[in-house]
Amino acid sequence: MKYRRFGRTDWQVSEMGYGMWGMGGWKESDDVESERSLDLAVANGVNFFDTAWGYGEGHSERLLGKLLQRHPNKKLYTASKIPPKNFRWPAQPQYRFEDSYPAAHIRNYTEKTLKNLKQEQIDLMQFHTWDDGWTAKEEWQRAVEDLKKEGKLAAMGISMNRWEPENGIQALKTGRIDALQVIYNIFDQAPEDVLFPYCETHDIAVIARVPFDEGTLTGNITRATQFPEGDWRGTYFVPENLNASADRADLLRPLVPEGMTMAEMALRFITANQTVSTIIPGMRKAKNVLANTATSDGQRLPENLLEQLKKHRWDRTPTEWSQ
Repeated sequence: MKYRRFGRTDWQVSEMGYGMWGMGGWKESDDVESERSLDLAVANGVNFFDTAWGYGEGHSERLLGKLLQRHPNKKLYTASKIPPKNFRWPAQPQYRFEDSYPAAHIRNYTEKTLKNLKQEQIDLMQFHTWDDGWTAKEEWQRAVEDLKKEGKLAAMGISMNRWEPENGIQALKTGRIDALQVIYNIFDQAPEDVLFPYCETHDIAVIARVPFDEGTLTGNITRATQFPEGDWRGTYFVPENLNASADRADLLRPLVPEGMTMAEMALRFITANQTVSTIIPGMRKAKNVLANTATSDGQRLPENLLEQLKKHRWDRTPTEWSQ
């Protein structure tokens, strides 16, 4: 496992982190399997774990808390997220700040997370949604600073809306945000335009989420793919999106190097960008932990392949199904 500096925090975090959304109560989620996969990830060098209260109303956080108890002698970095008070994802410009992140709500959910983790401090707390229209509100800035002074959180971040990689830059300019989480993959390359250069200049850590475009970039999504009832992906891959995504994945298949999977190629595309501090794929199954962590070996994709993959950029705008 390779490690990277996490912005101004100066933490050394695993290049391959762990996204814990799938452990919050998805249909296929199983705690025994989840705990086995988490332990395997630690054994393979993963030290950055990203969860949220919204992942099963604290269930995923409690799984992370148990992991910390099982590995008391290892430094495992914890990251979680405060849900918006109105529990509506993603943020919209018309949502009032008071209905999203008032100070009392920020403190309340920080305390809930600490209780679930059984810790006195969380390394990184994040706003689970964000709209830059809230930036000027001093209330959230004071709340963050107070929690830092009290030692309840070490760093603060934001999780940016899908396909809005510049809706958060104003918040970064306050100096209160130490890290951001953004969708970045072979299709979603827009963060490279403005966001990544800003983070480089101001030493802000970058967490790359959705590295497989919700599954498209694993190569396992086709026009015929169906999801179990209750699986969130069924609401994301509506026919309009499923067909377009599957078609674009098909265009990538000829580019996958011999002996490599599309998923590995997708992860190596991201690790080629040195602005990214860590990647957080979901890894509920042990086989995925082994496959994903194995890509953090310092080996780069050939430059000519990276250039070809750059041409598969797919700029999209939020819709009612993109969430």
